[in-house]
Amino acid sequence: MSKVWSTVSAMAFSVVASCAWAHHSGAMFEPTKSIEFDGTVREFQWTNPHSWLQVLSADAKGGVEEWSLELGPLVGLSRAGWKPRTLKPGDKVKVVFHPMRDGSRGGRLVTVTVADGHVYNGQGGAPAEAAVPQSAGAPQS
Repeated sequence: MSKVWSTVSAMAFSVVASCAWAHHSGAMFEPTKSIEFDGTVREFQWTNPHSWLQVLSADAKGGVEEWSLELGPLVGLSRAGWKPRTLKPGDKVKVVFHPMRDGSRGGRLVTVTVADGHVYNGQGGAPAEAAVPQSAGAPQS
């Protein structure tokens, strides 16, 4: 019995340790800055451990930029009312997010507002109060 218990304990520890090792911090995001803009959904990826939203927006030169925004885990998103088809390609949205520290076109989604005015929290839970946006309109590159 002791051998079985030791084996089960070791297996449980290795699962917990691997999950903790695999998860990353939010250090790559700038939590004191927020960017807000209107865009068009290119793709919504309902995946673990984090979902992703690809949004197209107009840049200052009249071109199109693609932004990759990380969402929270599925369990939190589900509890907040998100579904795999909450966002579909072509949907018009307003996004608020904390940008990447390195200036690349990405960030951690704070909120997304859909065409009917519903606001979804990008990390799950009740709609978050977004920080004051860095810029309204087209994002700065």
